[in-house]
Amino acid sequence: MQKSQELLPILTGQPVIPVVAVDSARQGVELARALAAGGLKAIEVTMRTPAALDAIKAIVAEVPEAICGAGTILSPKHYEEASEAGSRFIVSPGATVELLDAAKEGSVPLLPGAATPSELMAMIQEGYEVLKFFPAEQSGGVAYLKSLAPVFPNLRFCPTGGVSPTNVASYLTLPNVVCVGGSWVAPKEALSSGDWDAITKLAKEASGLSV
Repeated sequence: MQKSQELLPILTGQPVIPVVAVDSARQGVELARALAAGGLKAIEVTMRTPAALDAIKAIVAEVPEAICGAGTILSPKHYEEASEAGSRFIVSPGATVELLDAAKEGSVPLLPGAATPSELMAMIQEGYEVLKFFPAEQSGGVAYLKSLAPVFPNLRFCPTGGVSPTNVASYLTLPNVVCVGGSWVAPKEALSSGDWDAITKLAKEASGLSV
């Protein structure tokens, strides 16, 4: 069975989960501090850069106020590496039997991605009630999630992909949305220049959004 009881408090703790890619462990630490200072303690460090695992380890060690997770998990090996690095939660864009089996055996809760009705039904059979909806905008966005609600009343989603300040409120008003994943709170320009104050300001704005 999935560990949704461990996952839900993280996802319901803030309206936006920052989805970030970092170039170094030091950058990850400074970013996590800036986001936490703005009220976004949970952060998803994606496995899209060579520095991801080192950044997760450093955040866990140096930023105790942060809740560091790992994203873009594509395989059991990724899951195991992210778990060993200290991730508190793990996010995947989709799901395979092998990855779900690894999560069953592992201790870190998984937020698997699903979008189509068949995928949702498969996730329900696996015991999942909280899912990543990805890529959100490209898969139908708010209108699509609305249409899923009466058919899958027990499922809740974290839409990610194309969510931005211009549409985030529409997602958060949906009863089957628990939070959203977003990269706009850590823009590349601010990351590159080390403008942590700007990121903290964006985080404060995002943390004040209503679910």
